[in-house]
Amino acid sequence: MAEILMKAASFVAIIAMGYCLRRAGFFKESDFGLLSKIVLKITLPAAIVTNFSRIELDPSMLGLALPGFLGGAFLILLALALNAHKSRDSRAFDILNLSGYNIGNFTMPFAQGFLGPMGVAATSLFDTGNAFVCLGGSYSLAVIAKGEKGGFSVRNIVRTMLRSVPFDTYLFMTILSLLHWRLPECVVDFSGIVGSANSFMAMLMIGVGFKVSGSRSQTGRIVKTLGIRYGVSAALAAVYMFLLPIGLEYRQALVILAFSPIASSSPAYTGLIEGDVGLASAINSLSIVISLVLITGALLLML
Repeated sequence: MAEILMKAASFVAIIAMGYCLRRAGFFKESDFGLLSKIVLKITLPAAIVTNFSRIELDPSMLGLALPGFLGGAFLILLALALNAHKSRDSRAFDILNLSGYNIGNFTMPFAQGFLGPMGVAATSLFDTGNAFVCLGGSYSLAVIAKGEKGGFSVRNIVRTMLRSVPFDTYLFMTILSLLHWRLPECVVDFSGIVGSANSFMAMLMIGVGFKVSGSRSQTGRIVKTLGIRYGVSAALAAVYMFLLPIGLEYRQALVILAFSPIASSSPAYTGLIEGDVGLASAINSLSIVISLVLITGALLLML
């Protein structure tokens, strides 16, 4: 218990350090983009390569991508149901800001720190399914819900995913693992050094980007959105832990994945449909705080 609390406290301290450094002027708001590129295109792919190289991937594990997709799809359907008699803008907003999971920037460091290579592999496979939702799927459906031109396009979703370095790395390493091919040891050693920085860089990036910009008049909307999101998360976590007939280490990974924050891409996509970016940013930032508490609590109960 003490070790879990110490590691979780370290993550919180790094987030707080990033936030304080930005407030003090050491980082600018624009630096968030640079840090995000470093995490998504360098340290996270390196961590994926390293952890996949340490395990033997069983084909049955590929099924772990399904909860990542179905969880996001269920939240999109829920957003449509809850907004059936509301405005198109409200429907499109909830499609984007209820669904999707922030795995690479937030949950992956927890998997690295607490669950080991098998947990990281499970997290990576879950995120592969999640990518179909948060890297184009939810946006395409939001465009349809708002009644704008363009509509749903499988080609655009696939193109967006293939431009994602983490997704390409997941795909490449999964294929190598299933074929029982291994990268040269020098490559794995190099990726291990780079990937070990992922937890620090991801948490620092979250701190630099942390921002609550929603107005007080929007408090009710924020509370409702987060209440629905984490109510569903708790139900899914219970299903994953107690009903799935898979190994304990996989169920533990799925529990913390269920409590992941809302996808970090949601505010950006909200801006593309001319939605309320301030409200989306507030919901997104507060979801990070809530997920930090819930994931730490879940780890204390499970480990």
